[in-house]
Amino acid sequence: MKRKQLWFICILFIAIELLVGCTGEKNGEAGKTEEGNEDNRTLTIALGTDMVSFDVHNHNNTSTEAIHINMFNYLVKRNNETGEMEPDLAESYENIDDLTWEFKLKDGVTFHNGDALTSADVKYSLERVATDTTLLDHANYKTIKEVEVIDDTTFRIHTHEPDPALLNRISRIGSSILPANYIEENGFDHFLANPIGTGPFEFVEWVRDDRIVLKTYGDYFDEKNEEWDEIVYRIIPENSTRVSELLTGGVDMAVNIPPSDWVRVNENEGTYLTQGISNRTLMIFLRSTEGYPTEDRRVREALDLAIDNQAIVDNILGGAGTPTITRVGPGDVGHAEHLYNTYNYDPERAKELLAEAGFKDGFEMTLHSPRGRYLQDAEIAEMVAGMLAEIGVTINIEFMEWSNYLELRNAGENKDAYLLGLGNSMFDAANALDYYRYDRFIGQLDYRNDEVEELLAAAEQNMDAEERNEQYIKIQELLAEDVAHLVLHQESINIGVVDHIDYKPTMDEMIYIDSITRK
Repeated sequence: MKRKQLWFICILFIAIELLVGCTGEKNGEAGKTEEGNEDNRTLTIALGTDMVSFDVHNHNNTSTEAIHINMFNYLVKRNNETGEMEPDLAESYENIDDLTWEFKLKDGVTFHNGDALTSADVKYSLERVATDTTLLDHANYKTIKEVEVIDDTTFRIHTHEPDPALLNRISRIGSSILPANYIEENGFDHFLANPIGTGPFEFVEWVRDDRIVLKTYGDYFDEKNEEWDEIVYRIIPENSTRVSELLTGGVDMAVNIPPSDWVRVNENEGTYLTQGISNRTLMIFLRSTEGYPTEDRRVREALDLAIDNQAIVDNILGGAGTPTITRVGPGDVGHAEHLYNTYNYDPERAKELLAEAGFKDGFEMTLHSPRGRYLQDAEIAEMVAGMLAEIGVTINIEFMEWSNYLELRNAGENKDAYLLGLGNSMFDAANALDYYRYDRFIGQLDYRNDEVEELLAAAEQNMDAEERNEQYIKIQELLAEDVAHLVLHQESINIGVVDHIDYKPTMDEMIYIDSITRK
């Protein structure tokens, strides 16, 4: 009897094990589907550099704004298909006169803490960046004199002088509307640690140099996002690691896929490469400071003539780029078409110019460069160094982590030159060419051209669109002739994506989460 009981218990135990094993296998399959495919409601994006700050006014960094854009809103926004301005937080707007615009806010807009958006928030936000000269984006907003509150949802923006680019100006980096009461009650440091906006996603955490996490905001005025519950931005500076994480399912999207991996990403089962045209131009900014070799225009021209822009595009970027000698690209107001898709290259003439400038045997200079911020930035810096070596100029490259690189430049502690890619979030030459204004970069670049200064001052107030356009084209011609800096090429956007997600990049390089859908 005891043997039969023991035998029955053994058989029962085996049956239970088999049942659990089968059930476990099914659950495992379901779990795999949930983690790796269409049931997963967490979107993970691999970035090459960390965010700079949650201070929307104290940065001019596109990769940072690509995160902010999902937490905050502007008054108006640019339609990426038509190029036209359209309402965002503003329901309507009207140009009253050359110095005044009136806006009406949408009803039902709340910040992530539940506070209603009012005209007072707009006044605080725009006047802060317009009046605080220490903020990095102040130069783009100093045209604003005052925001006059009419009532809780109506206000007027008054400018010091006519500003033909005002709508473009308030649809870009530095234009996000902040919560005035929340900041007044808690302090700005509290806001930086616990930021809130009006956008479709709200803040969860930021672990520097590792990840930024957002979650869906359920009361978003333009309807709650139904695709994603959570957004995770992972900071992965190394190209090879970013690509590997994409191919093995560690991330859903990865930015700046290098040309050497384009075929690999496209041919891999489960991933694809999506590409687009950026309005970002990669440049080498030179000091014109007294005592530096590049103070001499002949030296700047020699450096420019020694660089084969097309070779960089072909050999480093896989053909995905356009040589140019202006940073005002197609689609921007004031674009000089004859300075685009062209470049200067004559190494022998470069050597002659160096000799004329007193540098027959060349000289030595330092080039600061980020690594992982732009497509193939480190490789480009190295190739440029090799080209300049051919004319006797020795380049010492200092590769830097992105935040340290920004601190160096902002403090004016940069040496001879630095590699930098600049977008144009305003899609207007006013933004692109303001970079050549002398007083904006005293101690950092020290470039000055009095005719450029006069034309910049005239164009920024010119309400005659056609004449203003011609003024900006003339400025670009002067800068090209003066070789103010070394303009290399306009970039492309190259992002790796898993197959179960639909995504197409936009020219402004923003990553609009609301435009990313699951298949």
